[in-house]
Amino acid sequence: MILILDFGSQYTQLIARRVREANVYCEIAPCTVDLSTYKDKNVRGYILSGGPSSLSDPDAPRLPKSFFDTDKPVLGICYGMQLLADIFSGKLVKSEHREYGRAHFDVINGSPLLSGVPSKSQVWMSHGDSIVKLPEGFEVIGSTDSLKVAAIANDARRFYGLQFHPEVHHTTEGRNIINNFLFEICQLKGDWTTESFIESSIETIRQKVGASKVVLGISGGVDSTVTALLLSRAIGDNLHAVFVNNGLLRKNEFASVVEMLSKLNLNLHPVDASDLFMDRLAGTSDPEKKRKIIGGTFIDVFESEADKIGDIEFLAQGTLYPDVIESVSFKGPSVTIKSHHNVGGLKDRMKFKLVEPLRELFKDEVRELGRKLGLPKEFIGRHPFPGPGLAVRILGEVTRERCDLLREVDHVFIEELHASGIYDDIWQAFVVLLPVSAVGVMGDERTYENVVALRAVTSVDGMTADWARIDNDILARVSNRIIRNVKGVNRVTYDISSKPPATIEWE
Repeated sequence: MILILDFGSQYTQLIARRVREANVYCEIAPCTVDLSTYKDKNVRGYILSGGPSSLSDPDAPRLPKSFFDTDKPVLGICYGMQLLADIFSGKLVKSEHREYGRAHFDVINGSPLLSGVPSKSQVWMSHGDSIVKLPEGFEVIGSTDSLKVAAIANDARRFYGLQFHPEVHHTTEGRNIINNFLFEICQLKGDWTTESFIESSIETIRQKVGASKVVLGISGGVDSTVTALLLSRAIGDNLHAVFVNNGLLRKNEFASVVEMLSKLNLNLHPVDASDLFMDRLAGTSDPEKKRKIIGGTFIDVFESEADKIGDIEFLAQGTLYPDVIESVSFKGPSVTIKSHHNVGGLKDRMKFKLVEPLRELFKDEVRELGRKLGLPKEFIGRHPFPGPGLAVRILGEVTRERCDLLREVDHVFIEELHASGIYDDIWQAFVVLLPVSAVGVMGDERTYENVVALRAVTSVDGMTADWARIDNDILARVSNRIIRNVKGVNRVTYDISSKPPATIEWE
């Protein structure tokens, strides 16, 4: 395996994803981990992630110099490279301006790390410090127009550093560089597969849960449904899948999801708690408070159902890594962006133990799991839908009336995407109800009604996303249908923001 030490980069899990794509098993651990816990595992190399800190900061995360008394290869990325330089007596300076974005990379000296990489290629930079004096035993193996030391190597000790992110899509040779580290330098085989993940997950669930009962919050989306299938294979009827109508679902979704899930022969418990959720959300506009209320209410409903079932010890969730990395400082000193209802929204003193078998995975990996588990296309191809539902797509206070309005508008948008044959080309599409009204005219009368924003993005893993270039004729049809058929809306806009700097959801 490869052990990735996390120094807080928002891209750390992308490193793991690239490693797994090469069929190599890896784990992420915080940079503060006690490495003795890995002494019985077959660690064949280390990757040090990037991070938001500067080594000039007194509280910057570090590794003891004894860590580098190893015969195993080390690859430092961005902050990880700077750490290598600092440990081995190099010199760093803090740049006046952080370099962020595309750069042209030139290979200078041959190194196994850059085997097969063209002499010139594009890389993605993100750093504030630069190396001005090489660490002892290292040589420069690559540079950019603005940075003389963009890649370093100590081939004798198999220590390497990159001042750019090889894990992101914008580094065109990133996959080759990572594969060189895995196969040329660490001499790994690449025999870890989706099937082996399924086997290990089922075994892990059995070891953790034993003969206990598990309650799972299921939504009909791919994440919770794949979680349900894994649990069902592991513990059979000891899984109790609870599908909650929180009053924040899309049009006709409660009935249609119950029908779909019943075909999977799951131990399903449908619960209509819409009044409870809506009452608790009354008067709340702050997005973080809405998420916390919804997360806490979900747990209350699950606990109530668990009391009815009896002897429930575990709560299972379809939590994915993007949820975690945006919610909390998970494995390293990363920055919280927003809470997710099934991460930051959980009550501090919840009486269940958590089971989250997908917690380390990205959406595309989960979809692949679903295919391997035999999940029908109608589940795998569904666009992501947030746990807090329409509450985070209604900016401002959530009311029954505003939910009903948004349900109708969203239904029109999604129906038109299906009719146009482009639904499957889009990662996620939805409508946001804005907290403003606008003047309009219908017939000879003045109107003063709601404004909505259409949102559609393309993505691979949800960590980055670009706004979808939907044909203008399709957008025109959507707008006309909404304004003509949904009473209370007289203006439709289209969101052309990418992630970053925006997030996919508005709240």
